Amino acid sequence: MKKWFALARALRRNGVLGINWRNAEYTLVHNPRDRYPLVDDKALTKQLAAKAGVAVPELYGMIEIQQQVGKLPQMLKDHWDFVVKPARGSQGDGIVVVTGRSRTLYRTADGNLLDEDEMCFHVSNILSGIHSLGGQSDKALIEYRVNFDPVFEAITYRGVPDVRIIVFLGVPVMAMVRLPTRVSGGKANLHQGAIGTGVNMATGETLTAVWGTEIVAEHPDTGSPVSGVQIPKWEILLEIAARSYELTGLGYQGIDIVLDRNKGPLILELNARPGLAIQIANQSGLNTRLARVEQERHKLKSVADRVAFARERFAHAGPIIGPASTGAKLVVN
Repeated sequence: MKKWFALARALRRNGVLGINWRNAEYTLVHNPRDRYPLVDDKALTKQLAAKAGVAVPELYGMIEIQQQVGKLPQMLKDHWDFVVKPARGSQGDGIVVVTGRSRTLYRTADGNLLDEDEMCFHVSNILSGIHSLGGQSDKALIEYRVNFDPVFEAITYRGVPDVRIIVFLGVPVMAMVRLPTRVSGGKANLHQGAIGTGVNMATGETLTAVWGTEIVAEHPDTGSPVSGVQIPKWEILLEIAARSYELTGLGYQGIDIVLDRNKGPLILELNARPGLAIQIANQSGLNTRLARVEQERHKLKSVADRVAFARERFAHAGPIIGPASTGAKLVVN
């Protein structure tokens, strides 16, 4: 028991943010409740981004009521590949990525085949709220399937990697690349088994990674090193992240951006309650960075100021506790 108390004290001393601390000091203080629907509903997020001139994956169609489900095959007939997702879903639940077709069957990213009845049944489940926050009735979005930048080909399995950036008061403070694995079924969600690699905020180069509660150096499926990969268009990604503050009015949020090989950076979604495993991936605590932003926020008048501040102040700062090593375990609750 004593060693766990010692670990907790060491984590706090090194600025590691826990859920209760995050909620009490950041989300409750800096995120007005009336702004949550803007990020909890992906359809609203798309509309916001479009108005601000920020690129998002193209929306092919939306199913809002049960009577529309029968029209789904007609809606999909001209699209070889696409994504079906709940508008109010979280953590990747309910998302089906279709990568192609086999006659009348839809081939998904995890290699399964769905017929039209199965696809319609899945959309009906989305409408019922089975995948949504709080079990609310929901909408199903059908949108463009991202073709990810080839820089990630050696360190991803089937699905589309994305870049998660934590933004505080308009300043990008920490980032990771989330990489799909066989365990995650090709989804870029850590709780489903994807891995997250930390990112040097100054350069956009990947660091070590977290997989579950372990620090890893290689992708579990491809065997390729996950560190030392240069994320393309890094400054543009930071600018998009910084602009998300004005977009939503949320002081503490996560933004997920994908890099399409043809369309460039696209906002995938925004999150008012981003998880904290990003600290393990970066081997660095969030609270130290958040406190620095609060201390100097009065100097940061523009998006350019905030991006420059992030790149100057939040280059990789080293291990949370001792040297990171493959097989090391650490849990941030």
